[in-house]
Amino acid sequence: MKTPALLLLLAAASVLSLSNGLHAAAPIKLGEYASLTGKEAGFGQTSHQGVVLAIEEINAAGGVLGRPLELVYEDNQTKPGESATVVKKLISRDKVVALIGEVSSGRSLEAAPIAQAAKIPMVAPAATNPKVTQTGNYIFRVCFIDPFQGTVMAKFAKEDLKARRVAILSSVSNAYSLGLAKFFKETFIPAGGEVVSEKNFSEGDKDFRAQLTAVKAANVDAVFVPGYYTESALIVRQARDLGLTMPFFGGDGWEDEQLLKIGGEALNGCYYSTHFSAENTDPVVAAFTAKYKARWNNESPGAFSALGYDAVYIIADAIKRAGTTDGPKLRDALAATKDFSGVTGLTTIDKDRNASKPATIIALRDGKAKFHKTVSP
Repeated sequence: MKTPALLLLLAAASVLSLSNGLHAAAPIKLGEYASLTGKEAGFGQTSHQGVVLAIEEINAAGGVLGRPLELVYEDNQTKPGESATVVKKLISRDKVVALIGEVSSGRSLEAAPIAQAAKIPMVAPAATNPKVTQTGNYIFRVCFIDPFQGTVMAKFAKEDLKARRVAILSSVSNAYSLGLAKFFKETFIPAGGEVVSEKNFSEGDKDFRAQLTAVKAANVDAVFVPGYYTESALIVRQARDLGLTMPFFGGDGWEDEQLLKIGGEALNGCYYSTHFSAENTDPVVAAFTAKYKARWNNESPGAFSALGYDAVYIIADAIKRAGTTDGPKLRDALAATKDFSGVTGLTTIDKDRNASKPATIIALRDGKAKFHKTVSP
């Protein structure tokens, strides 16, 4: 017969066991900050959908370390300074163990110092400016960087477009745009090309006719616009209205379905570099595209969807290898990522916490974005 004292001990043990079980099942909180509304909401929304899909899949497969992942996300509204504010909340209030964000280099640069100071690893899906990871050793990315992207587009202009004389239109208020223009010139000019006209604009501008009139007078073979989709699409439309028929081309800032909605047929004959194409026939890409369409009302995934998806899986893989969510140990595991197979290709994190990845060239034809070619590092 069990004595009252023994019953009490057994009850206490039962409570302790239950408590330990609950603790083991406590969610692992991942924080995401993204431009879900505002001028560049297309970036954040597509990345967010990839993030959500990955977390749902991982949880359906049993989670990580026996615990489910919980996404806590904040909208920076595409507003300057807001990323820093929401990341402080995610770290101090929500106690996230890692951060996912941002697509924009500028907004990533606002948040990176906060993550670094708190020793919370941050993985940027698509922030390509080199300065992002230079912030500190807790800052990572899963995309290629602008020196590579600039080189790819300079070679593309020279070899594929057969362009010798090029004009550049870049945004003076955008670190991504200025950096990509710089890296393009550093390859294009030594290869024998000429940049005969350089004009600037600011984020939010609507009228580019003065800059385009100067470009028209310069008699160029092609025009490089390293901007975001909102301004880039308007620039091409206004260029066609002024009679400019040469190819315009840009970087991954063009990557959004709104590009074609804004630019329409004016964009035919234009190109841009990006990280992924749903038209790629690789079986891994095809499987991801099918799952994404099933989850998001038959919408095709874009590059930022795929990068957001890969960012979550790379963090989950690092947590498994670390065996913990402890910041320094998770940081070390992320830094050791090698040949991780994702939907955007193999990811290896180098000593500067950047990812060596191939670039995809997209051609705009018949009002649609078509897979053109892949360029390896």
